[in-house]
Amino acid sequence: MICTLYAHQLGFDKIVQILKSNIPKGQFNFSELDGFNIVEIKTKGSFFSSDIKLKVSYRERIQPSYQISEKEDCPFNENLKGLYGFVTSLPSNNEKIKSLFLHKIQTLNSECSIFQEKGTTKNLGDIIFKLANAFDAIIFAQPNTVISKSENQHFLDKNLDLIIDPNGNCEIDELSVSIDAKYYDTNSIEITEDQKSRKTESEIILKKHNVKINNNLPYIESENDITIRTAKEIAERVTVLTITNLVAFSNISGEEAIDMLNKFNLMDLVTPNEKSFLENPTDQQKSQETWKCEGIWTLMWALKIVDDLGFPNEMADLNNIPLKKYPIGKDKDPNDFINAQKTVRTKSDLLNVNDLYYRLDWACVDARLNNRQITEVNSGVVYERHYALNWLINYMNADWDDVTCDT
Repeated sequence: MICTLYAHQLGFDKIVQILKSNIPKGQFNFSELDGFNIVEIKTKGSFFSSDIKLKVSYRERIQPSYQISEKEDCPFNENLKGLYGFVTSLPSNNEKIKSLFLHKIQTLNSECSIFQEKGTTKNLGDIIFKLANAFDAIIFAQPNTVISKSENQHFLDKNLDLIIDPNGNCEIDELSVSIDAKYYDTNSIEITEDQKSRKTESEIILKKHNVKINNNLPYIESENDITIRTAKEIAERVTVLTITNLVAFSNISGEEAIDMLNKFNLMDLVTPNEKSFLENPTDQQKSQETWKCEGIWTLMWALKIVDDLGFPNEMADLNNIPLKKYPIGKDKDPNDFINAQKTVRTKSDLLNVNDLYYRLDWACVDARLNNRQITEVNSGVVYERHYALNWLINYMNADWDDVTCDT
């Protein structure tokens, strides 16, 4: 395979037109297989060269949209989930572009893969460029091809410039994310009353606190579209966080934390990133981990132990949680805390706050991208709480280490 082009736009016929205009002497054969439209283009070779064969396969989402669906039974939608997770895991030397790229992935509706099965199509690079520009596509490129910009698999924009590779390299400063209005028209997309209501309420709160509002931000999921974490899941997660938090503040060593986790049979609940931190808790990592206080605070709120999450203009104070309700402490078995948790706030409560923090996080990102200091809220607090809230509602079905805060 040479590459795969992903686009928000649809149009197999448009692809064929571009191919025909650029390979005028080609013999075009069409077929369908496993949901793909396939066109094979054969070109006669000269006296000194063999025939050339190029294959292009195309498919699209069953229900075109501007976001990845959690429930849609569609192979392409499932592919997008994997693509999103893969890009999320990549390092990046340009977080702005990575964020835009992740947002663009959510809008993708079609996929066009190109295979050079025999010989060499001399103007293939030009054909790919024209296809990419016609569809405002992103390209998943293989190494050692006519369009390659990296020694490994990597992503290019419509101009064939590098978006990101496995080493986090990036050579662009902008990446457009466009959504066709017909896919965001409330007349064609069923928006529930609970979605409308919480967006309105969130914007009232933002206005009250003088936080910038983006009226075009989409609605978040409805109550019918999510499954929230169980009380036990939340209790297990917050327990591990409180133990790693002790290491972050240098109250115990990483080795002591691992001993504690093993003693109470909790080590299986530790994520790969947490395990790496506990095995080598550097000062830089400790500083980053101290922010998880906000995650602890948010999860304890979800368990109804914390009454009021509070507005994120100041950091949470875990000292305000009564010791008797805290997962760990002297002579305590954390499993007692885990087993005691039976209630979780409602879907409505969780989504109301999630919607607010989604919009708050957008305001923080907007300020950062525009080199403006946001003073109305603490952006670090907003991010960490948004992170925990997305985990609580199973956003993108991501495990704790892989949660994203898309805006």
